[in-house]
Amino acid sequence: MVGLDRNEQAVKAGYTEDRDYTLEEALAEAKRCLNCAKPLCRTGCPIENEIPRFIQAIARGNFGEANDIIGERSNLPAVCGRVCPREKQCEGHCILNRANKPINIGKLERFAADFESLHGLRRMKPIIKDQGKIGIIGSGPAGLTVASDMAKLGYEVTIFEKQDEPGGILLYGIPAFRLSKEVVHREINRLKALGVTFECNTIIGPDKTIDSLFEEGYDAIFIATGTHVPMELPMRGDEKPGVLQAMALLTAVQLHQNGRVGDDDIPVQKGDKVVVIGAGNVAMDAARTCVRLGASVTVAYRRGEENMSANPLEYKEAKEEGVEFKFYASPASVEGEGVVEGLRCEMQEPQEDGSVKPTGHYETIPADKIIIAIGHKPNARLVGPGNGIEVNKDGYVVTREMPYGMTSRKGVFAGGDVVHKPATVVLAMRAAKKVVEGMVNYCEAKRFLGDI
Repeated sequence: MVGLDRNEQAVKAGYTEDRDYTLEEALAEAKRCLNCAKPLCRTGCPIENEIPRFIQAIARGNFGEANDIIGERSNLPAVCGRVCPREKQCEGHCILNRANKPINIGKLERFAADFESLHGLRRMKPIIKDQGKIGIIGSGPAGLTVASDMAKLGYEVTIFEKQDEPGGILLYGIPAFRLSKEVVHREINRLKALGVTFECNTIIGPDKTIDSLFEEGYDAIFIATGTHVPMELPMRGDEKPGVLQAMALLTAVQLHQNGRVGDDDIPVQKGDKVVVIGAGNVAMDAARTCVRLGASVTVAYRRGEENMSANPLEYKEAKEEGVEFKFYASPASVEGEGVVEGLRCEMQEPQEDGSVKPTGHYETIPADKIIIAIGHKPNARLVGPGNGIEVNKDGYVVTREMPYGMTSRKGVFAGGDVVHKPATVVLAMRAAKKVVEGMVNYCEAKRFLGDI
């Protein structure tokens, strides 16, 4: 089911809870909104989206107005409506959640965004690009957000992307069953309509440097490279073929869906026994992807269910899809002679203070493939000659408050995961929007005062 969109997968798997709304369903759901005078849902949204206002517009059947309202705060509504941890944010704060019947804000947001795109409600007006020239490194959520805002303000924007098509983590890191790639393509096309250009297959560091970008006439540069270097988990026997990182699996599946690699290039095959190490959202994505590839999957986590960092909905759906969970299991070694045969774990005992204590008892989980999903860190390629960006001891880019988001280099800004560590799409957007203010202030000062 790798190639199916989310609705098709839901029907095939028997899960229809998260399929998209029909027109009638969207109107009915929107009319449930109480339009609170002090909307708690809005306070729960990291970008303070005007939630009751756009829902009321949907209830009136005015989908163009709904999108105009959403657009005041959100650059990627079709994406956020699908992948935001809304049960913790807007919907979790909805007053109707006290009765466990919150308004399904995410589905309404994506309904409005999809309706606008599919029916061509909005026509982009030409924008004169006379405010300056901006270069953006990376085309994930933060990069796309800055590109959209700066283009609307009249800046000429170019995004540099290392892959052969833009989208970053949205395209290569989030599985299609959570985020249809057609949705990502629509958002990219929206930016192109704003005049944003993309230079793909370009790595800033080896191919071009920040110095060379300034020589090309860019007034400011925004670094939005995210965190793509996987954290290592040294274990005895981890050099065996069959031990891989989660992002390698997710990227291979996306490349297969794009027709760029064959079936044999996907590292997990039908019938494999897979153990995923970790309990965050990437681990859930990897586990659920393996289920769709026809594998049996166990997630091994050294702590308990209550300590998982994965979104509760993703955990719930993983269990519904047949993923098994082995809690209090700390990976110790990869078992097998020349090939992976299992993951040996030392069992842990929970303590009253929330910590865990090794028990000295070991169990082996049978496996043909072991997937490591314990987090990522930034790439260090922007630190060297021609770039010279200061990072902290963990490799994250150091920025300052005035102008907000500027790095150790004048005119170079950064935001999103590469600064604040891995987070959600909407949190990356929030950080990026703050950086836009700093970039505009810098560019305006440069334009009126000369080199500053």
